[in-house]
Amino acid sequence: MTLGPHAEFILAAYGACALVIVALTAWILFEKRSLEKTLGRLSARFEASKTDKNS
Repeated sequence: MTLGPHAEFILAAYGACALVIVALTAWILFEKRSLEKTLGRLSARFEASKTDKNS
């Protein structure tokens, strides 16, 4: 398969798209980890406050 005279542009565009997809996936995974930590801290605070009210 030949890409013709625009092969460099086509390959660069595919490379840029792949890089953006990898970057967005990494961002989502890091954000997920951060949100899970925050949710864990909030959950622990809620459980602690619920325990304090019951005692």
